[in-house]
Amino acid sequence: MAMSVSRRSLLAAGAGAAAGLALPGAAFAQRGTSVDFVLNAETLDGGEQVTSVTLDTSRLGPIDPASLGTGTFRVHATATSPIPLAPGDQIFGTYDVDRTVTAVRLDRHGDIVVELSYGEGQVGGATLGYVASRGRNVRMTLVYTITQLQPIARRHGGPLTITRFEQGRLANPEVDAFSYHRTADLKYRLYSSGRTGKRPLIVWLHGGGEGASLPDNYYDNETVLRANRGALGFATREAQRIFAGAHVVAPQSTSFWLEDGDRFAPQIREVIRDVVRRRAVDTDRIHVVGASNGGFMSLKMTTAYPRLFASSVPICGVVAGDPPRIPDADLARITTPTWLVASRDDDTVDPIANTVHAHDLIPRSILSLYDTVTWNGYQFPGHWSWIYVARNDPSHRGEHIWQWMARHRR
Repeated sequence: MAMSVSRRSLLAAGAGAAAGLALPGAAFAQRGTSVDFVLNAETLDGGEQVTSVTLDTSRLGPIDPASLGTGTFRVHATATSPIPLAPGDQIFGTYDVDRTVTAVRLDRHGDIVVELSYGEGQVGGATLGYVASRGRNVRMTLVYTITQLQPIARRHGGPLTITRFEQGRLANPEVDAFSYHRTADLKYRLYSSGRTGKRPLIVWLHGGGEGASLPDNYYDNETVLRANRGALGFATREAQRIFAGAHVVAPQSTSFWLEDGDRFAPQIREVIRDVVRRRAVDTDRIHVVGASNGGFMSLKMTTAYPRLFASSVPICGVVAGDPPRIPDADLARITTPTWLVASRDDDTVDPIANTVHAHDLIPRSILSLYDTVTWNGYQFPGHWSWIYVARNDPSHRGEHIWQWMARHRR
Protein backbone atom coordinates (compact mmCIF):
# COMPACT_ATOMS: atom_id res chain seq x y z
CA MET A 1 0.00 0.00 0.00
CA ALA A 2 1.35 3.45 -0.94
CA MET A 3 0.18 6.58 0.80
CA SER A 4 0.19 10.18 -0.30
CA VAL A 5 -0.94 13.41 1.28
CA SER A 6 -1.09 16.97 0.02
CA ARG A 7 -2.05 20.23 1.69
CA ARG A 8 -5.64 19.56 0.68
CA SER A 9 -5.81 16.06 2.15
CA LEU A 10 -4.02 15.16 5.38
CA LEU A 11 -3.80 11.79 7.08
CA ALA A 12 -5.54 11.53 10.41
CA ALA A 13 -3.04 11.97 13.24
CA GLY A 14 -1.15 8.75 13.74
CA ALA A 15 -3.04 6.84 11.05
CA GLY A 16 -0.80 4.60 8.97
CA ALA A 17 2.37 5.66 10.75
CA ALA A 18 1.69 3.61 13.84
CA ALA A 19 0.71 0.57 11.83
CA GLY A 20 3.64 0.90 9.43
CA LEU A 21 3.65 0.55 5.65
CA ALA A 22 4.90 -2.16 3.35
CA LEU A 23 5.92 -1.83 -0.28
CA PRO A 24 6.51 -4.76 -2.62
CA GLY A 25 10.02 -6.14 -2.43
CA ALA A 26 11.15 -4.09 0.57
CA ALA A 27 10.74 -3.97 4.32
CA PHE A 28 9.87 -0.41 5.32
CA ALA A 29 10.57 1.14 8.69
CA GLN A 30 7.75 0.94 11.19
CA ARG A 31 7.22 4.71 11.52
CA GLY A 32 6.22 6.96 8.64
CA THR A 33 7.78 10.37 8.04
CA SER A 34 6.34 13.74 7.02
CA VAL A 35 8.28 16.03 4.69
CA ASP A 36 7.60 19.46 3.23
CA PHE A 37 8.16 20.13 -0.43
CA VAL A 38 8.66 23.16 -2.66
CA LEU A 39 7.35 23.61 -6.20
CA ASN A 40 10.19 24.79 -8.43
CA ALA A 41 9.14 26.84 -11.46
CA GLU A 42 10.67 28.50 -14.50
CA THR A 43 9.19 31.22 -16.69
CA LEU A 44 9.41 30.02 -20.28
CA ASP A 45 8.68 32.24 -23.27
CA GLY A 46 5.14 30.86 -23.25
CA GLY A 47 4.62 31.25 -19.51
CA GLU A 48 5.67 29.80 -16.19
CA GLN A 49 5.70 26.03 -15.57
CA VAL A 50 6.49 23.87 -12.55
CA THR A 51 9.65 21.98 -13.50
CA SER A 52 10.39 19.95 -10.36
CA VAL A 53 9.62 19.49 -6.68
CA THR A 54 12.19 19.49 -3.89
CA LEU A 55 11.51 17.30 -0.85
CA ASP A 56 12.97 18.47 2.47
CA THR A 57 14.79 15.21 3.23
CA SER A 58 18.28 16.40 4.22
CA ARG A 59 17.35 16.27 7.91
CA LEU A 60 16.50 12.56 7.64
CA GLY A 61 20.06 11.37 7.21
CA PRO A 62 22.16 10.52 4.15
CA ILE A 63 20.10 8.88 1.42
CA ASP A 64 21.58 6.34 -0.95
CA PRO A 65 21.12 7.94 -4.41
CA ALA A 66 21.21 4.49 -6.01
CA SER A 67 17.80 3.80 -4.46
CA LEU A 68 16.19 6.73 -6.31
CA GLY A 69 14.64 6.41 -9.76
CA THR A 70 11.78 7.57 -11.91
CA GLY A 71 9.55 4.95 -10.33
CA THR A 72 10.18 6.08 -6.75
CA PHE A 73 7.37 8.66 -6.69
CA ARG A 74 4.12 9.46 -8.44
CA VAL A 75 3.29 13.17 -8.78
CA HIS A 76 -0.27 14.28 -9.42
CA ALA A 77 -1.16 17.92 -10.06
CA THR A 78 -4.39 19.88 -10.20
CA ALA A 79 -4.75 23.52 -11.21
CA THR A 80 -8.00 25.41 -10.63
CA SER A 81 -9.20 29.00 -10.85
CA PRO A 82 -8.31 31.23 -7.88
CA ILE A 83 -11.38 33.40 -8.47
CA PRO A 84 -15.03 32.33 -8.54
CA LEU A 85 -16.43 31.84 -12.03
CA ALA A 86 -19.98 32.67 -13.04
CA PRO A 87 -22.02 30.17 -15.07
CA GLY A 88 -20.68 30.16 -18.60
CA ASP A 89 -17.28 31.56 -17.65
CA GLN A 90 -14.27 29.66 -18.93
CA ILE A 91 -10.74 29.44 -17.64
CA PHE A 92 -8.25 27.94 -20.06
CA GLY A 93 -5.26 26.01 -18.75
CA THR A 94 -6.70 24.14 -15.77
CA TYR A 95 -5.71 20.48 -15.40
CA ASP A 96 -5.93 17.34 -13.30
CA VAL A 97 -3.06 15.09 -14.40
CA ASP A 98 -0.21 12.85 -13.38
CA ARG A 99 3.05 14.67 -14.08
CA THR A 100 5.71 12.63 -15.87
CA VAL A 101 8.76 12.11 -13.66
CA THR A 102 11.94 12.35 -15.73
CA ALA A 103 14.57 11.94 -12.98
CA VAL A 104 14.97 11.74 -9.22
CA ARG A 105 18.22 12.90 -7.65
CA LEU A 106 19.81 14.37 -4.56
CA ASP A 107 20.83 18.02 -4.54
CA ARG A 108 23.93 19.34 -2.77
CA HIS A 109 21.95 19.75 0.47
CA GLY A 110 20.82 16.13 0.51
CA ASP A 111 17.24 16.95 -0.45
CA ILE A 112 15.43 14.79 -2.99
CA VAL A 113 14.59 16.58 -6.25
CA VAL A 114 11.88 15.06 -8.42
CA GLU A 115 12.29 16.43 -11.92
CA LEU A 116 9.21 16.69 -14.13
CA SER A 117 8.63 16.81 -17.86
CA TYR A 118 7.90 20.34 -19.09
CA GLY A 119 8.22 22.45 -22.22
CA GLU A 120 6.57 24.99 -24.48
CA GLY A 121 2.98 24.04 -25.18
CA GLN A 122 3.02 21.13 -22.73
CA VAL A 123 -0.19 20.64 -20.77
CA GLY A 124 -0.11 20.03 -17.05
CA GLY A 125 2.70 22.20 -15.74
CA ALA A 126 1.52 25.80 -16.17
CA THR A 127 0.98 28.04 -13.17
CA LEU A 128 -1.29 30.54 -14.96
CA GLY A 129 -4.74 30.15 -16.45
CA TYR A 130 -6.62 32.52 -18.73
CA VAL A 131 -10.11 33.67 -17.74
CA ALA A 132 -11.72 34.46 -21.07
CA SER A 133 -14.56 36.66 -19.79
CA ARG A 134 -12.09 38.91 -17.92
CA GLY A 135 -9.31 38.77 -20.51
CA ARG A 136 -6.94 37.99 -17.65
CA ASN A 137 -4.19 35.57 -16.78
CA VAL A 138 -4.46 34.47 -13.17
CA ARG A 139 -2.16 32.40 -10.99
CA MET A 140 -4.02 29.14 -10.54
CA THR A 141 -4.48 27.29 -7.27
CA LEU A 142 -2.04 24.40 -7.53
CA VAL A 143 -2.36 21.22 -5.48
CA TYR A 144 0.40 18.63 -5.86
CA THR A 145 -0.08 15.15 -4.43
CA ILE A 146 3.06 13.00 -4.12
CA THR A 147 3.01 9.26 -3.54
CA GLN A 148 6.03 7.14 -2.63
CA LEU A 149 5.94 3.94 -4.66
CA GLN A 150 9.30 2.32 -4.00
CA PRO A 151 11.69 2.02 -1.04
CA ILE A 152 14.28 4.69 -0.32
CA ALA A 153 17.50 3.43 1.26
CA ARG A 154 19.54 5.40 3.75
CA ARG A 155 23.26 4.95 4.29
CA HIS A 156 22.63 4.58 8.00
CA GLY A 157 19.47 3.23 9.59
CA GLY A 158 16.42 1.64 8.09
CA PRO A 159 14.67 2.45 4.82
CA LEU A 160 12.82 5.75 4.57
CA THR A 161 9.04 5.75 4.47
CA ILE A 162 7.46 9.09 3.61
CA THR A 163 3.77 9.05 4.39
CA ARG A 164 2.99 12.76 4.43
CA PHE A 165 3.99 15.33 1.83
CA GLU A 166 3.17 18.93 2.78
CA GLN A 167 3.08 21.39 -0.10
CA GLY A 168 5.00 24.62 0.40
CA ARG A 169 5.71 27.68 -1.68
CA LEU A 170 6.15 28.17 -5.41
CA ALA A 171 9.81 29.06 -5.99
CA ASN A 172 11.03 30.78 -9.12
CA PRO A 173 14.43 32.45 -8.58
CA GLU A 174 13.97 34.92 -11.43
CA VAL A 175 10.55 36.03 -10.17
CA ASP A 176 11.67 36.03 -6.53
CA ALA A 177 14.52 38.41 -7.42
CA PHE A 178 11.94 41.16 -7.97
CA SER A 179 10.76 42.93 -4.80
CA TYR A 180 7.20 44.13 -4.19
CA HIS A 181 6.30 47.84 -3.94
CA ARG A 182 3.36 50.12 -4.55
CA THR A 183 2.44 53.75 -5.00
CA ALA A 184 -0.94 55.26 -4.19
CA ASP A 185 -2.33 53.97 -7.51
CA LEU A 186 -0.26 51.04 -8.78
CA LYS A 187 1.57 47.98 -7.51
CA TYR A 188 4.90 47.20 -9.08
CA ARG A 189 7.78 44.71 -9.01
CA LEU A 190 11.37 45.91 -8.95
CA TYR A 191 14.65 44.23 -9.79
CA SER A 192 17.75 46.00 -8.50
CA SER A 193 21.15 45.26 -9.94
CA GLY A 194 22.94 45.63 -6.61
CA ARG A 195 25.70 47.64 -8.19
CA THR A 196 26.82 50.93 -6.68
CA GLY A 197 26.39 54.24 -8.44
CA LYS A 198 23.54 55.45 -10.61
CA ARG A 199 22.24 52.80 -12.98
CA PRO A 200 19.83 52.73 -15.94
CA LEU A 201 16.15 51.98 -15.36
CA ILE A 202 14.09 49.81 -17.71
CA VAL A 203 10.31 50.17 -17.44
CA TRP A 204 8.40 47.08 -18.62
CA LEU A 205 4.71 47.66 -19.45
CA HIS A 206 2.79 44.38 -19.62
CA GLY A 207 0.14 43.17 -22.04
CA GLY A 208 -3.60 43.21 -21.50
CA GLY A 209 -3.77 39.76 -19.93
CA GLU A 210 -1.52 40.68 -17.02
CA GLY A 211 -3.56 43.48 -15.47
CA ALA A 212 -5.63 43.20 -12.30
CA SER A 213 -9.25 42.07 -12.14
CA LEU A 214 -10.51 44.36 -9.40
CA PRO A 215 -14.14 43.14 -9.49
CA ASP A 216 -12.70 39.77 -8.38
CA ASN A 217 -10.33 41.44 -5.89
CA TYR A 218 -7.50 39.96 -7.92
CA TYR A 219 -4.42 42.19 -8.03
CA ASP A 220 -1.50 39.82 -7.47
CA ASN A 221 1.35 41.90 -8.94
CA GLU A 222 3.10 38.65 -9.92
CA THR A 223 1.42 37.71 -13.19
CA VAL A 224 3.55 40.26 -15.05
CA LEU A 225 6.63 38.14 -14.23
CA ARG A 226 5.07 34.72 -14.72
CA ALA A 227 3.23 35.18 -18.04
CA ASN A 228 6.33 35.73 -20.21
CA ARG A 229 9.98 36.71 -20.10
CA GLY A 230 9.41 40.37 -20.95
CA ALA A 231 10.61 41.92 -17.69
CA LEU A 232 12.74 38.92 -16.72
CA GLY A 233 14.81 39.16 -19.87
CA PHE A 234 16.25 42.49 -18.76
CA ALA A 235 17.28 41.00 -15.40
CA THR A 236 19.35 38.19 -16.96
CA ARG A 237 23.11 38.13 -16.67
CA GLU A 238 23.48 38.97 -20.37
CA ALA A 239 21.20 42.01 -20.18
CA GLN A 240 22.79 43.23 -16.97
CA ARG A 241 26.19 43.07 -18.64
CA ILE A 242 24.98 45.00 -21.67
CA PHE A 243 23.26 47.67 -19.57
CA ALA A 244 26.07 47.77 -17.00
CA GLY A 245 23.64 46.88 -14.23
CA ALA A 246 20.09 48.14 -14.79
CA HIS A 247 17.13 48.36 -12.47
CA VAL A 248 13.97 46.83 -13.97
CA VAL A 249 10.50 47.94 -12.91
CA ALA A 250 7.23 46.25 -13.89
CA PRO A 251 4.10 48.13 -12.83
CA GLN A 252 0.76 46.32 -12.94
CA SER A 253 -2.31 48.04 -14.32
CA THR A 254 -5.51 47.99 -12.31
CA SER A 255 -7.28 47.13 -15.59
CA PHE A 256 -6.02 47.67 -19.16
CA TRP A 257 -3.58 50.45 -20.05
CA LEU A 258 -5.70 50.91 -23.17
CA GLU A 259 -8.74 51.65 -21.04
CA ASP A 260 -7.48 55.13 -20.21
CA GLY A 261 -3.94 55.98 -21.26
CA ASP A 262 -4.33 59.58 -20.15
CA ARG A 263 -5.12 58.43 -16.60
CA PHE A 264 -2.46 55.73 -16.41
CA ALA A 265 0.41 57.83 -17.82
CA PRO A 266 0.85 59.97 -14.68
CA GLN A 267 0.44 56.88 -12.51
CA ILE A 268 3.32 55.17 -14.32
CA ARG A 269 5.29 58.41 -14.05
CA GLU A 270 4.80 58.27 -10.27
CA VAL A 271 6.06 54.67 -10.20
CA ILE A 272 9.23 55.89 -11.93
CA ARG A 273 9.59 58.70 -9.38
CA ASP A 274 9.15 56.17 -6.57
CA VAL A 275 11.92 53.96 -7.98
CA VAL A 276 14.20 57.00 -8.32
CA ARG A 277 13.56 57.76 -4.65
CA ARG A 278 14.36 54.17 -3.63
CA ARG A 279 17.29 53.40 -5.89
CA ALA A 280 20.22 55.19 -7.49
CA VAL A 281 18.89 55.77 -11.00
CA ASP A 282 20.60 57.55 -13.86
CA THR A 283 17.65 59.65 -15.00
CA ASP A 284 19.30 60.19 -18.38
CA ARG A 285 19.03 56.44 -19.03
CA ILE A 286 15.39 55.51 -18.42
CA HIS A 287 14.01 53.19 -21.12
CA VAL A 288 10.39 52.16 -21.68
CA VAL A 289 9.41 48.81 -23.26
CA GLY A 290 5.87 47.54 -23.68
CA ALA A 291 4.03 44.61 -25.27
CA SER A 292 0.60 44.79 -26.97
CA ASN A 293 -1.52 46.75 -24.52
CA GLY A 294 1.81 47.88 -23.04
CA GLY A 295 3.11 48.67 -26.53
CA PHE A 296 0.36 51.25 -26.79
CA MET A 297 1.26 52.55 -23.35
CA SER A 298 4.95 52.87 -24.16
CA LEU A 299 4.04 55.08 -27.11
CA LYS A 300 1.60 56.99 -24.93
CA MET A 301 4.34 57.64 -22.37
CA THR A 302 6.66 59.13 -25.00
CA THR A 303 3.90 61.44 -26.23
CA ALA A 304 2.97 62.49 -22.67
CA TYR A 305 6.57 62.84 -21.47
CA PRO A 306 8.70 63.63 -24.54
CA ARG A 307 11.85 64.37 -22.53
CA LEU A 308 11.71 61.54 -19.99
CA PHE A 309 12.99 58.46 -21.82
CA ALA A 310 16.30 57.59 -23.45
CA SER A 311 14.60 55.05 -25.72
CA SER A 312 11.26 53.38 -26.37
CA VAL A 313 10.49 49.86 -27.63
CA PRO A 314 6.77 49.42 -28.46
CA ILE A 315 6.00 45.78 -29.33
CA CYS A 316 2.86 44.91 -31.33
CA GLY A 317 1.25 48.01 -29.85
CA VAL A 318 -2.14 49.52 -30.67
CA VAL A 319 -2.41 52.96 -32.23
CA ALA A 320 -5.34 52.53 -34.63
CA GLY A 321 -9.01 52.93 -33.75
CA ASP A 322 -12.00 55.17 -34.28
CA PRO A 323 -10.93 57.61 -33.03
CA PRO A 324 -7.26 56.60 -33.17
CA ARG A 325 -5.77 55.42 -29.87
CA ILE A 326 -2.81 57.67 -30.59
CA PRO A 327 -3.45 60.40 -33.17
CA ASP A 328 -1.12 60.63 -36.16
CA ALA A 329 -0.07 64.12 -35.14
CA ASP A 330 1.10 62.82 -31.75
CA LEU A 331 3.07 60.01 -33.38
CA ALA A 332 4.73 62.46 -35.73
CA ARG A 333 5.88 64.59 -32.78
CA ILE A 334 7.64 61.74 -30.92
CA THR A 335 11.30 62.62 -30.42
CA THR A 336 12.32 59.65 -28.22
CA PRO A 337 14.45 57.14 -30.16
CA THR A 338 11.94 54.40 -31.00
CA TRP A 339 12.34 50.80 -32.18
CA LEU A 340 9.08 49.05 -33.06
CA VAL A 341 8.67 45.26 -33.22
CA ALA A 342 5.85 43.08 -34.58
CA SER A 343 5.15 39.94 -36.61
CA ARG A 344 3.29 39.78 -39.92
CA ASP A 345 1.17 36.84 -38.73
CA ASP A 346 -0.19 38.73 -35.70
CA ASP A 347 -3.95 38.14 -35.81
CA THR A 348 -4.66 40.05 -32.57
CA VAL A 349 -3.23 43.49 -33.43
CA ASP A 350 -2.97 44.24 -37.16
CA PRO A 351 0.75 44.92 -37.66
CA ILE A 352 0.23 47.04 -40.77
CA ALA A 353 -2.44 49.34 -39.36
CA ASN A 354 -0.59 49.73 -36.07
CA THR A 355 3.14 49.01 -35.94
CA VAL A 356 4.00 49.78 -39.57
CA HIS A 357 1.74 52.84 -39.52
CA ALA A 358 3.45 54.14 -36.37
CA HIS A 359 6.88 53.50 -37.90
CA ASP A 360 5.91 55.52 -40.98
CA LEU A 361 5.06 58.50 -38.79
CA ILE A 362 7.61 58.46 -35.96
CA PRO A 363 10.74 60.30 -37.11
CA ARG A 364 13.87 58.16 -37.47
CA SER A 365 12.18 55.12 -35.90
CA ILE A 366 13.41 51.56 -36.51
CA LEU A 367 11.12 48.65 -37.40
CA SER A 368 11.67 44.91 -36.96
CA LEU A 369 8.86 43.04 -38.73
CA TYR A 370 9.11 39.26 -38.46
CA ASP A 371 7.23 36.67 -40.53
CA THR A 372 6.38 34.43 -37.54
CA VAL A 373 7.21 34.19 -33.85
CA THR A 374 9.44 31.12 -33.68
CA TRP A 375 12.02 30.43 -31.00
CA ASN A 376 14.06 27.27 -30.43
CA GLY A 377 12.03 25.52 -33.10
CA TYR A 378 8.65 26.23 -31.46
CA GLN A 379 6.17 28.50 -33.24
CA PHE A 380 4.15 30.76 -30.95
CA PRO A 381 1.07 32.83 -31.79
CA GLY A 382 1.99 35.72 -34.06
CA HIS A 383 1.02 38.27 -31.44
CA TRP A 384 3.78 37.17 -29.12
CA SER A 385 6.59 39.10 -30.79
CA TRP A 386 7.76 40.35 -27.38
CA ILE A 387 9.61 37.03 -27.19
CA TYR A 388 12.16 38.39 -29.65
CA VAL A 389 12.82 41.48 -27.53
CA ALA A 390 13.09 39.36 -24.37
CA ARG A 391 15.81 37.39 -26.16
CA ASN A 392 17.64 40.41 -27.66
CA ASP A 393 17.00 39.12 -31.17
CA PRO A 394 15.98 42.20 -33.23
CA SER A 395 18.93 43.79 -34.99
CA HIS A 396 19.48 46.78 -37.25
CA ARG A 397 22.68 47.44 -39.20
CA GLY A 398 24.52 44.85 -37.10
CA GLU A 399 23.38 46.20 -33.73
CA HIS A 400 20.98 44.28 -31.47
CA ILE A 401 18.14 45.97 -29.67
CA TRP A 402 19.53 45.81 -26.12
CA GLN A 403 22.84 47.29 -27.25
CA TRP A 404 20.93 50.00 -29.13
CA MET A 405 18.94 50.85 -26.00
CA ALA A 406 21.99 50.81 -23.77
CA ARG A 407 23.91 53.38 -25.80
CA HIS A 408 21.09 55.94 -25.76
CA ARG A 409 20.82 58.73 -23.26
CA ARG A 410 18.08 61.26 -22.81
